[in-house]
Amino acid sequence: MNMSGLTDRLPYTYLLMSYCFTLVCIYGRGQAVRNVTFNLGSDANLMCSDKTWNETIYVIWKINLENSAECRMSFTNEGQSDDLCNDGKSLRNSSEAQPYLHIPNFSNNDVGIYKCESVFKGGHENYKINVAITVRPILSAWLERENNKRVAVCTAERGKPAANISWSHTGNSSSVQTLTESHGFFTVVSRLELTEGMDTTNLSCAVSHPFWTEEEILTPKQNPPKTLTSKGQT
Repeated sequence: MNMSGLTDRLPYTYLLMSYCFTLVCIYGRGQAVRNVTFNLGSDANLMCSDKTWNETIYVIWKINLENSAECRMSFTNEGQSDDLCNDGKSLRNSSEAQPYLHIPNFSNNDVGIYKCESVFKGGHENYKINVAITVRPILSAWLERENNKRVAVCTAERGKPAANISWSHTGNSSSVQTLTESHGFFTVVSRLELTEGMDTTNLSCAVSHPFWTEEEILTPKQNPPKTLTSKGQT
């Protein structure tokens, strides 16, 4: 075996291995996936990379919304920018000089898949961000008679995701019905059959939902149905 020839080729072999490794690490890496949720009406901010403006060469956002066609937004460190969405979104810089995508007054029309590509000095990052929305439900509770039986009803209408309902008292039986409505909204109806002669003075239902940090407590009214305004619905 010609050891001299092999030795002569080693530097080129190492160079080729290093080049291939760099190519795989920077360009062959798959997309990282993130899942984020924003409250209805909030201002949403999405960051593609933690690199600063000075480190960034360019950022491209490809936005595929559930209710509209894909659009693009981009900028470069030379001051060039492009906005093919034209729906109020904007590319901004944080106080730490990090670029991000700003979505004002987040609504159901902003739900979708946000893909971003960030190229910076010494690296490259790809992200697929699944963006969802949290919508507070409309709450109501009342008492009614059904087949000569008293029933307490508690509803959480058109929330996203579905709410959870529980009762402060137990009755003869209870049922929960979850209805799927348009655009992915949910209405939850909980019915509690009351025992005969049960005192309903302290009867209440508790509704938990990701939009609130605490449960919403409702006291059923005598006259059905009437939408109630809870502390979470101001």
